[in-house]
Amino acid sequence: MSYIFLFLALVVIELLYFKIADKYNIIDRPNERSSHTRITLRGGGIIFYFGALAYFLTNQFEYPWFMLALTLVAFISFVDDVKSVKQGIRLLFHFSAMALMFGQWGLFSLGWGWLLLALVVCTGIINAYNFMDGINGITGGYSLVVLAALAYVDEVLVPFVEADLIYTVMMAVVVFCFFNFRRKARCFAGDVGSVSIAFILLFLLGKLVIETGDLSWIVLLVVYGVDSVLTIIHRLMLHENIGLPHRKHLYQLMANELKIPHVMVSLIYMAVQGAIIIGYLLCPSDGGYWYLLVIIILLSAVYVWFMKRFFKLHKG
Repeated sequence: MSYIFLFLALVVIELLYFKIADKYNIIDRPNERSSHTRITLRGGGIIFYFGALAYFLTNQFEYPWFMLALTLVAFISFVDDVKSVKQGIRLLFHFSAMALMFGQWGLFSLGWGWLLLALVVCTGIINAYNFMDGINGITGGYSLVVLAALAYVDEVLVPFVEADLIYTVMMAVVVFCFFNFRRKARCFAGDVGSVSIAFILLFLLGKLVIETGDLSWIVLLVVYGVDSVLTIIHRLMLHENIGLPHRKHLYQLMANELKIPHVMVSLIYMAVQGAIIIGYLLCPSDGGYWYLLVIIILLSAVYVWFMKRFFKLHKG
């Protein structure tokens, strides 16, 4: 009953946000870099933050430093959705949030070199997740796959976090998907959504890696990872400013140049990541790193083949 009540409360919060966004004109206008063609409410992904907040308030304020960190990144990302924020200010909030999350993880016993490396990697993961939010359903659908895998691991294999946190966030993602995972989306996640869910997943994944001492669990994000890294390399080869918006991700070419429906592209990404996770869970316990390496090579080969075959259709 508590889950049903919480789910309904999240639906109400999302609908209330729609009214606020509509009143204050928090919208996403399509431009030449967009993969959508109609004006749509922006920031619907704020429900991810409220999902985590609901867990925090109903579970004796568990993980307080993480929650404070999530509040920082959600706040600055929402402000950025409403009015552009200078990069330096945004990075200040992100780095402060990372420090708080490192404290929640208990990483400050490590040397400064390791902490700096963790800061760079974690910031890169969050930004990559944000960049991948470009078509209907992809952020919500992909996140559901990763959350489902984390829930399975926590319940069946290695308890690493309070399960209610995963389930509560999953409910928030389902609410968002109802309004976004469709041909004509009612709302987009916005930076507040994509950055918040990336931060939540990063926290959960970090807890799992620390508990098991096994970095190969990053396979849970490998599809996004390969697409993001290779797209950055590709853009550098084209002498582009990688900080500017673009439509050169593999999923964007599928949706824009090949005219594959957004929902179908999102389902493909979900299915590929889901199949990879199942394969990882089935492989021997000492073969995780080899499996991860093989998957990275295979995904990279597919990416290179796809770009050689279809990038000529790209119109800028």
